[in-house]
Amino acid sequence: IEDIKKLLEQTYWADKRDIETIKKTIDNSLCYGAFLKENGKQIGFSRVITDYATTYYICDVIVDAHYRGMGIGKSMLDAIHDNKEVSSLRGVLLTRDAHDLYRKYGFQECENVYMGKAKEE
Repeated sequence: IEDIKKLLEQTYWADKRDIETIKKTIDNSLCYGAFLKENGKQIGFSRVITDYATTYYICDVIVDAHYRGMGIGKSMLDAIHDNKEVSSLRGVLLTRDAHDLYRKYGFQECENVYMGKAKEE
């Protein structure tokens, strides 16, 4: 959990997420990780939220800054894409900066479709 928190602290969307919230997201998601072979250090994390029937939502895709550009994020997305439990469902995600990566998996921008509600504090 501490390693995942450190990864999420490198993001613009979850940099202030507390440990209890992280634990709850993991408990309620299909999670993927990337680890170094030599020492088992976690260097990547991603989650899928799904009902396993109609829709899945990819979120929290993060690779440690020291290991970006090496295909690790792509490997995690390959694993998600290869997962037969979710790959045939409608996929949804939000991103500011990784459009080219997600397009390779069939995602497209959907103008005027997305609506959101902020978390109540």
